[in-house]
Amino acid sequence: MSYTVSQLLNQDISLQPIEIKGWVRTFRANRFIALNDGSTLNNIQCVVDFENTDETILKRITAGAAVHIQGELIESQGKGQRVEIKVSTIKILGDSDPETYPIQPKKHTFEFLRKNAHLRTRTNTFSAVMRLRSSLSFAVHKYFNDNGFNHVHTPIITGSDAEGAGEMFRVSALDPKNLPLDDHGNINYKDDFFGKETNLTVSGQLEAETFAMSLGKVYTFGPTFRAENSNTSRHLAEFWMIEPEVAFMDLAGNMDLAEDFMKSVLSYVLEHNREDLEFLEQRLLDEEKTKPQAERSDMSLIEKIKFVVDNNFKRVSYTEAIEILKNSKPNKKKKFNYIIEEWGADLQSEHERFLVEKHFKCPVILFDYPATIKAFYMRLNEDGKTVRAMDILFPGIGEMVGGSQREERLDVLKEKMKALDISEEELWWYLDLRKFGTAVHSGFGLGFERLVMFATGMGNIRDVIPYPRTPQNAEF
Repeated sequence: MSYTVSQLLNQDISLQPIEIKGWVRTFRANRFIALNDGSTLNNIQCVVDFENTDETILKRITAGAAVHIQGELIESQGKGQRVEIKVSTIKILGDSDPETYPIQPKKHTFEFLRKNAHLRTRTNTFSAVMRLRSSLSFAVHKYFNDNGFNHVHTPIITGSDAEGAGEMFRVSALDPKNLPLDDHGNINYKDDFFGKETNLTVSGQLEAETFAMSLGKVYTFGPTFRAENSNTSRHLAEFWMIEPEVAFMDLAGNMDLAEDFMKSVLSYVLEHNREDLEFLEQRLLDEEKTKPQAERSDMSLIEKIKFVVDNNFKRVSYTEAIEILKNSKPNKKKKFNYIIEEWGADLQSEHERFLVEKHFKCPVILFDYPATIKAFYMRLNEDGKTVRAMDILFPGIGEMVGGSQREERLDVLKEKMKALDISEEELWWYLDLRKFGTAVHSGFGLGFERLVMFATGMGNIRDVIPYPRTPQNAEF
């Protein structure tokens, strides 16, 4: 019977006979194969009787080669492992040229591995990251399924800009060398495939709202796109968004949902991915030793995750947060890169992290932001200056979740759209929700890659997605 490395490392040695398939990590002394199949961080040692094995086979056992091994699971004769495989037969399934195979058994830079992203999951770091990504994805779906949500596949191609940012990728079937023009010299999109200007979506929220107003509790979890020409460690052109929307739920309920959700998915990986977390925690500790003391984190990776899971989230209004920041030592001594001087300022990551890590010492939910720095669809408060928005702030990363109670009043929403020059004609269907059975409803958005960064401790968002899409880079 064929087993995985993970199964064999946890099996009783009475299990006989066994067979296994995987990739060679190392082959030393013409005898010891370290075999890995991606099921676990750990390799299993396979001991070859080299005196009775064809020399041509031995020469083909190289790093990266795929092999099929049959043998006995025995108690290990050496240190470092409980069990090992005494090989009876070995078959080379796929050769790997040791002169050209990029993933040699040595330390590689992350930049080098990004250039070899098709093979980087053969390293311990990236196999751990991608197993955690998979577990987090499952935990997201499990949470919503267990709590009565319907999963909605919102469109990737859209005619609306949910965020109003305008940084969207155009979708067109027009011939770029022969564009049809209207009487004003503009591109005539009526001749295009969809008969109108269309783009890749930046958010599934608006469409999800339509389903919430009939199905009650829904969520979308899909790819989103932003044509922001930003080459930083926190930006991608293609990323995944988790966006629940719930009818008859106000801002307080939205905060309750988001907190419970975040604690649930992070608890799941604490329980199911301990081995990978401990490996990534040690990697992070080793990396931090190379940094100046002032730049090192106060908490280890697992401590940060438990910090979120074990603490109640502190709820603070934007107005109160601004006063705290204005009177803080870093602000008064001009240690912040962005000095807080007045109400209405858009908070930066350094301010958010100060509130979480230094002032409150727990995750923080900020709410009731100035309307001028938030999106058109957020419900206007009675003061006319703030909206029922909320952001959840985590240690080490700042904003993790952004959400709001949506504006359910037709007249107010139309006024806000007019002030921001958002076409009623384009969003007629969105306005219809406010005409036919409107009700209080809320939701939030969570960038999945940001969650994976937090759970893995990886410092660059390009290292938590299989194939990153960034300016000047669409490789693989």
